[in-house]
Amino acid sequence: MEAEKFAQVVVIGAGPGGYAAAFRAADLGKKVLLIDRDPTLGGVCLNRGCIPSKALLHIAKVIHDASSLAALGVTFGDPQIDIEAIRNYKNVIVTKMNDGIAQMARARQVETMQGSASFQSDSEIRVTRGSDTVKVTFDNCIIAGGSSSAMLPGIPVDDPGVLTSRTALDIADIPQTLLVIGGGIIGLELGQVYAALGTQVSVVEFLPHLIPGADRDLVKPLEHRLKKQFQEIRVSSKVTEVKRKKQGRLQVTIESDLDSHQETYDKVLVAVGRKPNTELLNLEKTTVTMDIFAIGDIIGNPMLAHKATHEGKVAAEVICGLPAVFDARAIPSVIYTHPEVAWSGLTEMEAQEQGIAYEKGEFPWAASGRGQAVGAIQGKTKILFNPNTKKTLGIGMVGPGAGDMISEGTLAIELGADAEDISLTVHPHPTLSETLAFSAEVFEGTVTDLYLPGKEKGFK
Repeated sequence: MEAEKFAQVVVIGAGPGGYAAAFRAADLGKKVLLIDRDPTLGGVCLNRGCIPSKALLHIAKVIHDASSLAALGVTFGDPQIDIEAIRNYKNVIVTKMNDGIAQMARARQVETMQGSASFQSDSEIRVTRGSDTVKVTFDNCIIAGGSSSAMLPGIPVDDPGVLTSRTALDIADIPQTLLVIGGGIIGLELGQVYAALGTQVSVVEFLPHLIPGADRDLVKPLEHRLKKQFQEIRVSSKVTEVKRKKQGRLQVTIESDLDSHQETYDKVLVAVGRKPNTELLNLEKTTVTMDIFAIGDIIGNPMLAHKATHEGKVAAEVICGLPAVFDARAIPSVIYTHPEVAWSGLTEMEAQEQGIAYEKGEFPWAASGRGQAVGAIQGKTKILFNPNTKKTLGIGMVGPGAGDMISEGTLAIELGADAEDISLTVHPHPTLSETLAFSAEVFEGTVTDLYLPGKEKGFK
């Protein structure tokens, strides 16, 4: 006989958005049931995405930093890679965070359930785990079903040599050669990890540039680094076929406007983006009324954990009758490569495409004492301002720690800060964070850490 349950709020998906929604609803007094297909909480972000990739990128960065010290007079031997220890380091971090989320769920009396949820109506879902099913009815449901790796035609998904971001993070071994299909954030982050561990990495990107959503001037320092780290970077190219050769390697057909040729690799990583898990939910059985809320990756771009978290809290608060709304003026994006690239708000590319007037203040890290000290002279910070009101429209930066510093720029956009608000905020010296103030000073014409002929006379 099918088991039955009722919850005032059901949350489908236990990723950053889902568990934030569940916990907030519970804090507001609701009886909450949190459902996920995985046996552990945390979703893709914690179990096979953001967190494990950042753990591995930390290793990659330390390897790079150690080798770069040779130019400064400090030399280490070649790194000795213990792949099992690396996997264990990554897994321990994930497990600790899994346990932490589970403890918070218990503390809030949020009931959790493993299984695949599918809608039966606007007020009922069926949760399946193996041969067991549970009928769950609810007053309100928040859909936080997340996303999955997108695949390409002509690529055998069942070949063990064809990796997704999930299997690539398992670090089953260190292949001699790896082709990354996709020059976006996921592909470049994982490419740097494998390159640091000793793999010869190549990248194929369909569009003319890497990281197509970011301004070119921010990506160029990263490209400069990747050209040294990677075996090859091919843009304006596409992979049309991957097949297993008798010798055991993968034969890849790569096409561009100039030619079509074949290369062989030990492994291929498909990193061409992600697709919402909408088809798993049986939504055709519903009318998707206002009693059903959706958050996070499943509602589309930007597919970012921090956006999902904020949306989850808003959904829970609306359910509980609070006057909440998700109206973020800016959602920061970060590429956690070395160097990091981060941006928030309006990009120059978007401004030019949409005909939005702007002026900018830009400060090169080569003029920063801290930038020089840490070898980040290719870095830069730029801020876009409304030419009339001087309000902050957008911010971008490239260099170590950009992902941490971008929050100040995002706050400036949210608060409607103008150039003087930023430039007159006292920043600690010597730091990379003071380059935000210097960028505002460049716009204002008050900067003293650069000499800009014609702009040295007071405010604009």
